Amino acid sequence: MSGETQTDVTHLSDVMTMDQGDMTGTTGEDGVTSSSSRGVDFYFGCFVVVIGVIGIAANGVVLYALVASKQHTKNELIVNQNALDLYNCLFLVITYGLKLCDIHLSGSLGYWLCMLLYSEGLLFIGVTASWVNLMIIAVERYLKIVHHAWSKKRLRKWMIYAAMAGAWFSGLIHEIAMMVGTSSVTLVDGACHGDVTVNLETMTAIAIYYLLFTYVAVLVVFIFCYGKILMVIRRQARVMAGHNLGGTVNWQATLHVDRPATIPVDRTPLRPISQTTFSPT
Repeated sequence: MSGETQTDVTHLSDVMTMDQGDMTGTTGEDGVTSSSSRGVDFYFGCFVVVIGVIGIAANGVVLYALVASKQHTKNELIVNQNALDLYNCLFLVITYGLKLCDIHLSGSLGYWLCMLLYSEGLLFIGVTASWVNLMIIAVERYLKIVHHAWSKKRLRKWMIYAAMAGAWFSGLIHEIAMMVGTSSVTLVDGACHGDVTVNLETMTAIAIYYLLFTYVAVLVVFIFCYGKILMVIRRQARVMAGHNLGGTVNWQATLHVDRPATIPVDRTPLRPISQTTFSPT
């Protein structure tokens, strides 16, 4: 979770600066500090690209395994989460690969590369959608386990598909609003530069919003949903222990019933790997 919060702060910084060029600040006669900073940025960028490639391979294998085992028809939201992670890793590699290449930008193509890739706009469409999808998974597991009878009667496949599409759509709308409403990009000497179009108070409000949305809101949903799920599991365990002559619990049966609830919990520590970013400035 902390990795994603750091990612959002980095993205907010990119919206404010979006400077692809070399750092201009120098310290001392030889400008050693500036050169050292560029070297650190380069190696860190290479590290991020490697992590992105690993994420592409890992998420690709998981998606293949889900399809090959025909589990993709039973766990649509999990498939959607892996697809979002694959998307994020792909654009992580593309975005920071371009930044490492230090391409001279010009014309309409350069402008759109600056707007969509160098500003990390396409990348953060997937990041935002991924957060939303994780919350949807938590709510869906909560309904299926805590309110099993209700969900069996009311929860339909079309609702799941609509939620999956809504996660992607929310990421798109959110990022368009952030890019168009808070900044503009220009090309200066072949480099991508950004200008903030809002005042300091508005940027502070946006930073607070990012913190609440990407950290507090997700934690509240997770704690509530999975806390209720664990309470149901414990209640089932006590009932099963009461019917067991030996006084022990058949944990295998219990975990088999509630296994879907553990999937998003087990995957969350891996998510910062696929979404680590850095600011070249």
